Amino acid sequence: MLTVRAPATSANLGSGFDVFGVALERPADVVRLEKADRVTIDVTGAGSQYIPEDPDKNTVGAVADALDAPARIQIDKGVRPASGLGSSAASAAAAAVGLNELYDRGYTREELVPIAAKGEAVVSGDAHDDNVAPSIMGGFTIATDKGVTQVDADIPLVACLPDIVVSTRDARNVVPETARVDQMVETVGNAAALTTGMHRDDPELVGQGMHDTVVTPARAKLIDGYEQVREAALSAGATGVTISGAGPTVIAACAEEDRRKIASTMLDAFGERGVDARVYQTRIGGGAEVF
Repeated sequence: MLTVRAPATSANLGSGFDVFGVALERPADVVRLEKADRVTIDVTGAGSQYIPEDPDKNTVGAVADALDAPARIQIDKGVRPASGLGSSAASAAAAAVGLNELYDRGYTREELVPIAAKGEAVVSGDAHDDNVAPSIMGGFTIATDKGVTQVDADIPLVACLPDIVVSTRDARNVVPETARVDQMVETVGNAAALTTGMHRDDPELVGQGMHDTVVTPARAKLIDGYEQVREAALSAGATGVTISGAGPTVIAACAEEDRRKIASTMLDAFGERGVDARVYQTRIGGGAEVF
């Protein structure tokens, strides 16, 4: 038997739609795996009542099938589904890393990314690497058709999760099909600034690079109170604020000394809109760990 802890993640980061992702120190999923004749899945924890245990409908079932690694799988959800924090990706990443070791399949962490993404496709309808890559590899990741580039980064973050549900499919449906040239130029510049900031562990550059005028404004309409929470976080010292993944989590980059104040301010801003929320004072962390 193996136990794997796989972290929540934040994808897109504003300017890196479907490309950028970071692993978070917290929260995380914990998955226990034991060799068996067939795949069985048991789910407990946050939002477990909404997660199917049928292997054909669960993200980890697709991963076990791809690795030809039947197992008894117990998932303890620390990452709420439909949170924008890579909930299905965390389970898929844990299963990929754990089953690869349990059955000695010999895949590298990078080679496991597209395998875990097959599990993601069960939930979202498409195989995207931007959440599974950082959950497996840790740090800041850039996922393209050519593979994954990973950078160890240390940036303090605040992730505020309101009691709102935004499905990945709904969030993808509102993404604009076109962008103006000036928007594209601005996005490239912001993405370059964010990437440089990750290399330098510079919260100011990372925050600057989170700005986006294409995807984020369209998705913000699905999150009650987003603009107020964003402005409140910036006023409290956040260097940048955007939607985490498909939402509804709102994520802020900041200096270490401002993190607690920003967390409290974001909670209060959602509260003023009559929206309950919880907040994680976190930072960019490592990838899936095997115990």
